[in-house]
Amino acid sequence: MAGLNLLDMIMQAKGGQIAQSAGNQLGLNPQQSQSAIAALLPAISSALKQNTASPQGLQGLLGALQGNDHSRYMDTPDVYTQTATRDEGNAILGHLFGSKEVSRTVASHAAKQSGIGADVLKKMLPMVAAMAMGSLSKQTRQPGMASQLAGLALGGAGQQAGGLISGLLGSVLGGNRRQQQQKQGMGILGNLLDADGDGNMMDDVLKMAMKSMMK
Repeated sequence: MAGLNLLDMIMQAKGGQIAQSAGNQLGLNPQQSQSAIAALLPAISSALKQNTASPQGLQGLLGALQGNDHSRYMDTPDVYTQTATRDEGNAILGHLFGSKEVSRTVASHAAKQSGIGADVLKKMLPMVAAMAMGSLSKQTRQPGMASQLAGLALGGAGQQAGGLISGLLGSVLGGNRRQQQQKQGMGILGNLLDADGDGNMMDDVLKMAMKSMMK
């Protein structure tokens, strides 16, 4: 499990066809599609980690992963041509972020990282949310993982299950080394955004955005 990386899983799915199919809907070339996904995925990962910090949130995620065919988002490139995919992605974002304003904040931050317009990234965000759920669905349905998760979300084992999910999500950027490189590359701005010093700036961007919506 230590080597799992959601970003690499998405980029490699169907030989890159999944990432490019989503990008094609917005006129992005392969390199732009990868840059867009890489810039947006950490926010979704951070929101998922925040949502699964409680037993209720964890149970909700596991129920969604086990009760819906999210794996199709990693198996069928043509699914990204369908309005239903974007609708479901928006529903996922609504649950994770709680506000369209947070989605706009995420897209604006990702635009600075990727050089792709925020309006395009805002449209890409629900598709990336679907990809993330598809990746998690495929991993949690593997025999070894399924046996570990079975029953862990109940009783006093929620923390263990949360650790398994967090292990999947924590390597979105390819591990702490790549996170630190990204942070160093943004210099002083990176230090300001990474307020808690953990190397993951999107955790802090999301916290600031969500906090502003609660005022």
